[in-house]
Amino acid sequence: MTRPNDIQTSYDSAAAAYAEHLFTELEGKPLDRHLLNRFAESVKGNGLVADLGCGPGHVAKYLYDHGVDVCGIDLSPEMIRIARTMCPGLDFRVGDMRSLDLADESLAGIVAFYSIVHFDSSELAAVSGECRRVLASGGLMLLAFHIGDEVVHVDDLWDQPVTLDFRFHQPRDVMKALNSVNLKVIESTEREPYEGAEHPSRRSYLLARAE
Repeated sequence: MTRPNDIQTSYDSAAAAYAEHLFTELEGKPLDRHLLNRFAESVKGNGLVADLGCGPGHVAKYLYDHGVDVCGIDLSPEMIRIARTMCPGLDFRVGDMRSLDLADESLAGIVAFYSIVHFDSSELAAVSGECRRVLASGGLMLLAFHIGDEVVHVDDLWDQPVTLDFRFHQPRDVMKALNSVNLKVIESTEREPYEGAEHPSRRSYLLARAE
């Protein structure tokens, strides 16, 4: 299991390279844009939405540009610094999705794109429970993650030193964790990887509603 300190230090190290390579990635991901468009239509005007594990802020900016009141939260202070630079005027905060500095039922929505990749299956219920705590009843959560059972260890990202384990998950395990905390999965979508644009893994997208 990758320790939180290792995750923070690793993403601090790789933040600039990460932003350089991935800030515009949504331009080449039509399904991701479609799902984010639908999510934005459903949550805008309902209150604040949090992009958990926001990285350099590209997903938060996309939602903001589609009328959503959004803040970005990431464990890495350097990622947050870069996000504030690349997305001026947006609200970005350092935080841990396992223990969010947000009031109960204070969010209209959560988006978490590849934010559970450093949690193993035994941690999913607790993380899901924290998300449910801060979501208002009827609020929506949109997750994306790699499908599988493997753990991919990396020691560098774009030539920057890191110590990270990327954990793939089976949709049924993530659904079970969400449902166990009254986050009812209402849509499930899968796709093959976009060749040449991303890691060659099948992707899952789950939309859940807080009951």
